[in-house]
Amino acid sequence: MAVGVFDSGLGGLTVLDALLRKLPEVPFVYLGDNAHAPYGVRDAEDIYALTCAGVERLFDAGCDLVILACNTASAAALRRMQESGWIPEGKRVLGVFVPLIEALTERQWGDNSPPREVAIKHVALFATPATVASRAFQRELAFRAIGVDVEAQPCGGVVDAIEDGDMILAEALVHSHVQALHRRMPKPEAAVLGCTHYPLMEEAFRAALGADVEVYSQPDLVADSLADYLTRHPHMLGEGTEGGYLTTGDPNAVGHKATTFLRRRIPFQAA
Repeated sequence: MAVGVFDSGLGGLTVLDALLRKLPEVPFVYLGDNAHAPYGVRDAEDIYALTCAGVERLFDAGCDLVILACNTASAAALRRMQESGWIPEGKRVLGVFVPLIEALTERQWGDNSPPREVAIKHVALFATPATVASRAFQRELAFRAIGVDVEAQPCGGVVDAIEDGDMILAEALVHSHVQALHRRMPKPEAAVLGCTHYPLMEEAFRAALGADVEVYSQPDLVADSLADYLTRHPHMLGEGTEGGYLTTGDPNAVGHKATTFLRRRIPFQAA
């Protein structure tokens, strides 16, 4: 029954935490590619190769369904994986943009009707440089909505600061990036936190953006979306029966960081 959750580092743990609360009966196998993090500054070919390797490892662990709990991997690798035929028959890989776009456009992913106008017209996207460069969010949004102006802000340094445990620096960087966004889009109606590390800085984003901006954060949206997906596709639960935490990095070091990250002990094993 195991479902795989892949991330370039620790950010995906914010999504996993929400998944465990929403679906406590499902065993999840988490794989962090900490040896190669962060992905946000890598080129598309590198991200694709690393993402494929991580997903394959989760397939080997008995996961027929893998969630890319990494926006950079979802933006730079997922469509190519799906269109190239790389994903084996009977397996499925889903990204984390889908629930965000469902929430913004108020329509289900399976709704293939023509794009239509939606209530929100001005959206700020905060993401890693690689996610911003891919324009994947704008492309997927355009399939479903018209008349939405998206201003994307690459948030260099935020992921590194979070992974290093330097929340003071991370908060300062968040305020700096929001100020940079405001110079181009003074009054966004909504803001998308397009990196799974950013929920840890959600309060800082909200404070910098102001109370009148609706903030979309991924963990709960992804959890609700997966619960709905598994209700409609119960056969996608794989043969694996045990969850766990894997890393391409040093298990002790990653486990220590993860414990600080989520304030509970998380035992990692070598992938």
